[in-house]
Amino acid sequence: MANAVTPVILGLLSLGSRSGYEIKATVDRSTRFFWAASYGQIYPELRRLERDGLIEGEDAPNGARPRRVYSLTQAGRDELLAWLRGQNVTVELRDESLLRLFFADALPDDDALRLIEGRRHGFQGALETLREIEARPGEDPPFVDLVLRWGLAYTEWETRWCAEQLERLRAETAQSA
Repeated sequence: MANAVTPVILGLLSLGSRSGYEIKATVDRSTRFFWAASYGQIYPELRRLERDGLIEGEDAPNGARPRRVYSLTQAGRDELLAWLRGQNVTVELRDESLLRLFFADALPDDDALRLIEGRRHGFQGALETLREIEARPGEDPPFVDLVLRWGLAYTEWETRWCAEQLERLRAETAQSA
């Protein structure tokens, strides 16, 4: 795959034709919890994939607004299947909140503890969003549901972990004061 957003685009187009805007909207309510993609990544990659023959675009204006709808070509489907069947497993986590916690010893204790409170709050919000997705009518395909269940379990765990660590660190700071 050419870059990190390529499998997202090919995968979403394997489910049906979409515009760049629709791809971004789908990412924002699905893969962004573990694999984000911005407009600044999506649109240049759509142009490259079309130029390389992996997708086809068709102009489909929406009123006065220009719009291009993309669909997967057979070459794009082959590329997606090769990636799906690949043996490389790369687990990469980019978590700015965790990076801040890593360096939080540079802060006064109250500021550092607020970082954990903010993290817990962020995960609580993500958990609420995932529960809303889970509660929507209709059934997801089995592996989409599998990833949703991973997200629910992970965010539930992370929310508990933050609360436990906040309690532990507050107790430790109280003892050392």
